[in-house]
Amino acid sequence: MTLLHGYWRSSAAYRLRIALNLKGIEFDQSSVNLKDGHQREEAHKALHPQGFVPVLNIDGEQLIQSPAILEYLEEIRPEPPLLPGSAAERSRLRAYAAVIGCDIHPVQNLRILQYLRKELGQDADGVTAWCQRWISDGLAALEKMAEADNRSGPYLWGDTPTMADVYLVPQLYNARRFGVDMGAFPRLAAADEAARAHPAFEDARPENQPDAPEDGH
Repeated sequence: MTLLHGYWRSSAAYRLRIALNLKGIEFDQSSVNLKDGHQREEAHKALHPQGFVPVLNIDGEQLIQSPAILEYLEEIRPEPPLLPGSAAERSRLRAYAAVIGCDIHPVQNLRILQYLRKELGQDADGVTAWCQRWISDGLAALEKMAEADNRSGPYLWGDTPTMADVYLVPQLYNARRFGVDMGAFPRLAAADEAARAHPAFEDARPENQPDAPEDGH
């Protein structure tokens, strides 16, 4: 049995749901309620020493950190490929993922926002301004990368979903949540729209998860 420990609105867990769906790997889910602090409980820290999600139990292995897990899935289930093409092309796809996974997502995840509120005294407007600034800066760079690569679409790297889309869609979900103007990023917005129409992405959508609250908050 494959078991994903995650949270409905976690971007990192969202990535894994998309990838598992694309790879055709059936999985069950165990909810770790980040809002209520379940990630800090000892039972969860026994699974993930940092107290983060996701954790994936698969093939008898217990895996943490979504970039490492996504690479693992690509190795054990190479079809359909999320990192297609030449070595240079695969490096470029990893760069798309890294812009989001290393530079955008970490500075607007829950623990950072909680620190801004509780320790630095930022109100809702201050937190939103923080998120909009760093998300927009990262997406601007990603839009320039997409312009330079000039792939045909409809997805970010061509006619099939890749690792770039696996990272892009959860990040743009957060961008919309924090009111980022997506009109400034037409290539990213178009790829996001195409990907979200794909069943693997639709099934992974936060609101479609069993632990999603009815009011969507």
